[in-house]
Amino acid sequence: MADDPLESLRRLCLALPETTERLSHGAPTWFIQDKKTFVTYADHHHDDRVAFWCAAPPGTQEALLAEDHERFFRPPYVGHRGWLGVYVDVPQDWAEIAEIVADAYRTVAPKRLVARLE
Repeated sequence: MADDPLESLRRLCLALPETTERLSHGAPTWFIQDKKTFVTYADHHHDDRVAFWCAAPPGTQEALLAEDHERFFRPPYVGHRGWLGVYVDVPQDWAEIAEIVADAYRTVAPKRLVARLE
């Protein structure tokens, strides 16, 4: 799935209810109901690293950073709000990435849309 990380991420995000994609700050970004950002692709803020930033449930950022600094990081600008950075220029488990993206969606989406995931 990860031959092209952007395309893989795009498929995961757009498979979720009422999501859209558009550029935000020059990067592909996914929105819920075309309003609330839940994932943004980042290929320019990380010293030539390719990654994405996403909303995350409380405690997730800290837990994943403690688990693996090679794959996860605290992103600038939004990291202080608990958002998670995920490098996609290193080997990743894309099943785990799918769970991270779904959790990002659940963190931001209205309850009625979250219910559609069940």
